[in-house]
Amino acid sequence: MNWIQCLSKAVQYIEEHLTDEINIDEISNQSYSSSSHFQLIFHLVMGLTVGEYIRNRRLSLAAQDLLKPDSRIIDVAMRYQYDTQESFSKAFTRFHGVPPSKIRRGQVKLFHPLSINIAIQGGFDMSRKLIDEFYWYGIEMQKSGKLTDAEKYKEVANRSAKARGQNPTVFDALTDWILDDAEWSDDKLAENEQILMQGVLARFKEQNARLRAYLKELEPSGVVNAAVFKALDRFDDELSGRPHDPRLQEVAAKMFSDFSVMRERGVREWIAGEKTGAYGTDGVNIFGYINYLKDCDAAVQWALFMPDVVERQQDGFKIDSFEYKKMPAMRFIGKLETEGFTDMEVHKEIFGTLDGMKEYKTELDYDVVFAHHYGLNVDVGPVHTFWGRFMKAKTPVPEGFTHFDFVSQRDENDFTAGPPFLSQFAYAVYSGDMEALHKSEGYDVYPMYDVTRNTMLGQGVNIPYPDKYWTAEVFLDGCDNPSTAFMFSAEL
Repeated sequence: MNWIQCLSKAVQYIEEHLTDEINIDEISNQSYSSSSHFQLIFHLVMGLTVGEYIRNRRLSLAAQDLLKPDSRIIDVAMRYQYDTQESFSKAFTRFHGVPPSKIRRGQVKLFHPLSINIAIQGGFDMSRKLIDEFYWYGIEMQKSGKLTDAEKYKEVANRSAKARGQNPTVFDALTDWILDDAEWSDDKLAENEQILMQGVLARFKEQNARLRAYLKELEPSGVVNAAVFKALDRFDDELSGRPHDPRLQEVAAKMFSDFSVMRERGVREWIAGEKTGAYGTDGVNIFGYINYLKDCDAAVQWALFMPDVVERQQDGFKIDSFEYKKMPAMRFIGKLETEGFTDMEVHKEIFGTLDGMKEYKTELDYDVVFAHHYGLNVDVGPVHTFWGRFMKAKTPVPEGFTHFDFVSQRDENDFTAGPPFLSQFAYAVYSGDMEALHKSEGYDVYPMYDVTRNTMLGQGVNIPYPDKYWTAEVFLDGCDNPSTAFMFSAEL
């Protein structure tokens, strides 16, 4: 590890512990050097001592905290490791020019860590943009006695939720940068390799390793969702140049073995992919390597915070059972939902016809509303809903009815979007207040959709979105009663 990396690691450590007790030995250990040597190098490069840097950062953050509603000076002083309110007030006044009680917006003196990072890295503006804008959450074991294991895990989950809100747009910016021909001239290639391979990929791998080690420490207490380890395994494979998508394996291998191939526009297009938006659902023509990294990052975050979301979303209702099913090939038969479907006579006509086809029924012999986007992203193809039932494969289709076929397993070389869909899905049965179970306020779609999907995300189960995505609202007691079950497409 060179001295630039050592100092960068030390600065990162300081940033992650500004509200903790911290001493010079702990910091110098991050750079694998003696305390005296580290302090000398730090002062020469940064132009200030380690102590000055820590004090400036704490006082800068303290001022921002004091601007928050109901903030108390004594609480902020303790948070940033001042023994008394008096010592904090003196230091604060020297730094900002006004006492803590009189600080106002516009008077805050900000001391940014980014200026130090840029100076160390030679002023790489793109490095700052693409590396520092990711939400990097350091994982360090809390000192014994401060937090319970459950509280430590909750803290990690909260950090992951913040990362989920920030990282998707940064991945899209990374895609833009890779596709910008002006950024990939020969004289920028070495710098770009450092940015992408070390600043992004290697740093995510380092964060994953620290997260994995931290969670392994907490695992014996039973607070850790085991699905996070599966998500980390998948993410590490992708970060190591072993993408699961066979279309990307060759181009990723080229980039990892000889970065100069990034001069080629065609290579960069498959590495970059296209922007998929803040929710990862925008339609694209090329789903590239960076898109998969974006999905892997999200999967880790979902495994950490989504189980708690699922618990909170069950307000007035609950999941009675939740399972995954792999069905044989089957066929959905039904009719497109129109305004006329509010008429129960229309329902009776549809299901009366299907009732007469008993020899073709499956174990899923329920009235359902089947929905999909014909394999397109939600921003491209609107949802289409059909009333009907799941029948055996090759069931004759009555006149005036529509059908969609399902296969038991995807051909690994089949990348077509839309039918045939996969007969693999999550199956959730609910009970509780029917009004609560069917409201839409506070949900992306409505409770059964959201809770079923979020349970899958929290368990690390792949939703084949968008190409084989479908859902079905299930009426266990017939279409003339409220729906109480839900199917959500999966790839198991």
